[in-house]
Amino acid sequence: MATGYPETRYPDDTRHRVPAALRAPVAGRTWREFLYLILNLPMGIIGFVYAVTMLSCGAGLLITFLGVPVLAAMLAGCRGLGRIERGRARALLRMDVAEPEPIRQRGSGLMAWVGGLFRSGTSWRHVLYAFLLFPWGVFTFVVAVVLWTYGWAALTYPLWQWVFPAYVHRPGLQVFSNGDYSLYLDGPFKITLTVLVGLLLVLATPWVIRGLAGVDRLMVGGLLGPSRLATRVHELETDRGTVVDTAAADLRRIERDLHDGAQARLVALAMDLGLAKEKLAEDPEAAAKMVDEAHGEVKTALQELRDLARGIHPAILTDRGLGPALSAVAARCTVPVAVAVDLPARPVPAIEGIAYFTVSELLTNISKHSGASRATVDIWQTEDRMLLQVSDDGRGGASAEAGSGLAGLAERLDAVDGLLVVDSPAGGPTRITAELPWRA
Repeated sequence: MATGYPETRYPDDTRHRVPAALRAPVAGRTWREFLYLILNLPMGIIGFVYAVTMLSCGAGLLITFLGVPVLAAMLAGCRGLGRIERGRARALLRMDVAEPEPIRQRGSGLMAWVGGLFRSGTSWRHVLYAFLLFPWGVFTFVVAVVLWTYGWAALTYPLWQWVFPAYVHRPGLQVFSNGDYSLYLDGPFKITLTVLVGLLLVLATPWVIRGLAGVDRLMVGGLLGPSRLATRVHELETDRGTVVDTAAADLRRIERDLHDGAQARLVALAMDLGLAKEKLAEDPEAAAKMVDEAHGEVKTALQELRDLARGIHPAILTDRGLGPALSAVAARCTVPVAVAVDLPARPVPAIEGIAYFTVSELLTNISKHSGASRATVDIWQTEDRMLLQVSDDGRGGASAEAGSGLAGLAERLDAVDGLLVVDSPAGGPTRITAELPWRA
């Protein structure tokens, strides 16, 4: 879920001349947040009245079946209120709150939807928000309006102080009276003091408003956005789909390589040996030549099978670990590659395999596309992460945009809570860093 504010741009001289404390009272952010706090009151009243009314009626009618649809309407209405509140937060607080998880139905039909509505923790969090917004809205409305009004009124007091002697026949604004003594804001000293107090309030109020708006951000994000558990479940479901798609693609690749490579050679070999068997009695020399050619085909088929097995899971990785396995991959690269592996122990086989194939794919890209003269591979462990960095001095311009090979690699890393960062400006050099969870 993303929050924050777009940076306000000022000319360089203004940015340095006017401190943030002096800009705050007239900044757009302050006025947007002030409006948000003002609107808390009417929105709180609407939500509170609706939730209390529907909850009371629904609870009272639970002795009959009518209470269930009334309570369901309360939950649905509070979810609708939450949609409005997320829009208000986006418009005034510049807070992008993701939509919560949808209602999960067990079956189809109206009753399945109602059941999902009652089981949804998101629905009840929306009801809680409707209850909390009312008292919080009263508080924020009073604080924001009082501070803002009194601050600007005191700051501009000299501009409207003349109203009292002209129309009310008093020397100034009366701030205290006990029958025997009255205190009026008149005279240069009192007016100056009033302006100073107003200036302090005007300068302090924006920061009070921002603090109150910060609490609103917590409420909106915590009660109206997706829960952490639901977000994590969605990520795991997405990652599971990526893993399944990747596994299916690997199986199709293996099947295609077997069908087009080793299988085709073995079929041709069987045919050649059959012909050689038929010619063995009639033309031994031709049969011997055909057997010799078949022997060459056997060697080629064996090499293809070794390459295919290495692509599934290389034996050197299982037997000797990541360092020797990557050194073997680097030796097959078309550019010189320096490999440095600094790990305190071997990671679990799954992470080790992902690291191996990630580096292999990146080195393949260097061979095919980079135009580099040298490359380096560095692997190390820091805290609970394993980092891989593959660098080259090629032409650069690599990108992990959708549809590219790097984008697919990033998706596979994301499936195990990994991360891929590409730094490849035009003209090079290219530095690609991958992070994987460390599990030894």
